[in-house]
Amino acid sequence: MRVAAVQYKAIQGAHEASLAGLVRLADEAAAAADLLVLPEMAVTGYGFDDPKSVRAVAEVARGPTFEALAAIARAHACWIVSGFPEEAGERLYNSAHVIEPSGELAFVYRKTLLYEADLPWASPGDSGWRTFETSGGTFAVGICMDLNDDGFIAWLTERRPRALAFPTNWIDQEETPWNYWAWRMIDTGAAIIAANSYGPEGALKLRGESAIIDGTTLLAAAPPTGDGVLRAELLERAIS
Repeated sequence: MRVAAVQYKAIQGAHEASLAGLVRLADEAAAAADLLVLPEMAVTGYGFDDPKSVRAVAEVARGPTFEALAAIARAHACWIVSGFPEEAGERLYNSAHVIEPSGELAFVYRKTLLYEADLPWASPGDSGWRTFETSGGTFAVGICMDLNDDGFIAWLTERRPRALAFPTNWIDQEETPWNYWAWRMIDTGAAIIAANSYGPEGALKLRGESAIIDGTTLLAAAPPTGDGVLRAELLERAIS
């Protein structure tokens, strides 16, 4: 399975420019990938204090961001997973599009385990977890704090997908997150494709260092700051 991740800093307050920047990188990354992962809340950024400010930038599932990414998925026959703030009636969710190579919307995953910065505005996710089949194997989806959910890790360990698509806004804790990500994933047998943002987000600071990690092997890594594309190939997993 050819996989890619985009590290990207959203331009808050300039939605069209932010989407255009993400689309440019996504189009570059998807050209040689079976599965592309973009960050959590990739176009809007993450630092919001209340539902009103989120609702101003939130989208329905088949909104402008989906349409732009669906065109890229179709053009390159690539699965795309990308985070966005979802408006679903009266509720807001921290969600991710799962877009098929045909450009169809396969699923909207809603973040299950919320971080403290989600709590002022997001409802806990009710979508449940799923796996998706590509020509190179299956993948699952989790968003950021979900990696700390023991129930999610147990589900991954049972289902054994080849990869976890992991949109994130991982907080800077003054050390690389790679060892922790690998440790959480080690029993699942799945590689993690972590697409992070970086820099200040309100009172938060995001770590950057997006990565593709298979077991204990760091296949591709980004620096703490800067937009960019990571690529790797996941070999077929040996049957144990």
